[in-house]
Amino acid sequence: MSTKDKKTPFNDVEQRLAKDPESILTLQNQQHIPQSYIDGLKSDKWDSRSTRAGDYMRVASIPAVVYDQWKREGFDALKEPPKEILKRLRQQNLDSFITTNKQVY
Repeated sequence: MSTKDKKTPFNDVEQRLAKDPESILTLQNQQHIPQSYIDGLKSDKWDSRSTRAGDYMRVASIPAVVYDQWKREGFDALKEPPKEILKRLRQQNLDSFITTNKQVY
C-alpha cells in the first residue's frame, strides 16, 4: 500500500469547485480508490469461479462517486437488477468493480 493509500481512505469523496475556460464554475467529485482495493476485487472475481453461490451473491463493488453519478442520471443501482448493473459497469469501462465471473440473471 502506498503512502497516499494510508492517508486517504478510499471511501472519502472529495468535492471541489473548478472553473472552465468560459469561467463557468462546476462542482467536481472525486474518490481515491487504492490499487490494493482494485487488486482485492480482481482476486474476489477470480475466486468466484470456485465459490458456490447461495441466495445472495456479490456481483460488484460500486464506488460512491459512480453510484452518485448514476443516481443523477436516473439509474438507481439499489433498485436495478444485477444484470443491468453489470451491463452498465461494462458499458462505462468499469469492469474492475465487477466481483464475479458467474452468469447473472
